[in-house]
Amino acid sequence: MKYVAKKKAVIVLEDGKVFYGKAAGKIGTTTGEICFNTGMTGYQEIFTDPSYYKQIVVMTASHVGNYGVAIEEVESDGMKIAGMVCKSFSPYYSRPGGNSSLQDYFEDQDMVSISDVDTRALVRYIRDKGAMNAIISSDELDIEVLKEQLKNEPSMAGLELASKVSCKEPYFVGDKNAEKKVSVLDFGVKTNILRCMADRGVYLKVFPYNSSFEDLKSWEPDGIFLSNGPGDPSSMQDVQKEVKKIISSDYPVFGICLGHQMIATALGLSTFKMHNGHRGCNHPVRNEITGKCEVTSQNHGFVVKLEDAQAKDNVEITHIHLNDGTLAGLKVKGKAIFSVQFHPEASPGPHDSRYLFDQFVENIKVK
Repeated sequence: MKYVAKKKAVIVLEDGKVFYGKAAGKIGTTTGEICFNTGMTGYQEIFTDPSYYKQIVVMTASHVGNYGVAIEEVESDGMKIAGMVCKSFSPYYSRPGGNSSLQDYFEDQDMVSISDVDTRALVRYIRDKGAMNAIISSDELDIEVLKEQLKNEPSMAGLELASKVSCKEPYFVGDKNAEKKVSVLDFGVKTNILRCMADRGVYLKVFPYNSSFEDLKSWEPDGIFLSNGPGDPSSMQDVQKEVKKIISSDYPVFGICLGHQMIATALGLSTFKMHNGHRGCNHPVRNEITGKCEVTSQNHGFVVKLEDAQAKDNVEITHIHLNDGTLAGLKVKGKAIFSVQFHPEASPGPHDSRYLFDQFVENIKVK
């Protein structure tokens, strides 16, 4: 094993706080909103999750890269994070199923990151101060220069990002001879969501984020799915108009994450930006129908107002986040429409909530 000399790097937060470390991945500079993920494994799935677009992810796991990367363990066509922060970064890996090191993968994907950072101190700071923009650099170490550069980074609040990660043309997933067909509105859909539905005998046609309701129903689907994705849901007013049409129809509908928020806003509920969001593989959610707790994988910085859902006669609250009491799921009374704020497909994470895919398929059968 050859010793690799590490180049100095720095991360500067929007409020001026500075953390020092060593360069990982590509040498360069990157900006985005800083957030943290508490998962212990699954870093490749996290880094390729489109919902993390324009975000710098702090990994709370003690070290990253030890098991390398594998071609099949991706959630999209490439890296979607803006950058990564960790304590210990391994340029080597030891796993028979690995295809390359994380360092090589980062370099191939032009991913600028920083290691050897006191991530416990950084996460505590973010928890206290809230999510904010940040800049990582390994080629410019002048703090004042980086502060000026960071001023050009837009706030995540009000930012529409689904257009950056959605497909440009429709495509198909699954067995074309399957009995059930579902139109997917792609705001940044994860690969494992599509896999979970295809595994249940569903043939999928994935449509770009700005497709109309007419586009979705022209394929004559049996149901409609609204995917996860990045950005502020309040910025997607044109999409909300189409989702209202979807809700007014008789199609069974399932929404995850941003898809959940789009259903909620189309129903007249509002969303707000959280202090630092929920991101990790161990978030407890109570199913309000069964009374049971489900351990879930989550990744969101915006959430639907619980008070708005409680005030709506046609909305039933189905899930509540047990850490902070925020809304984690709902369904529309009298219709086969439901949605959740978490990720039942996991990848990475527990499989406690995968029954929701079965529920969606069952709704299609009933129709």
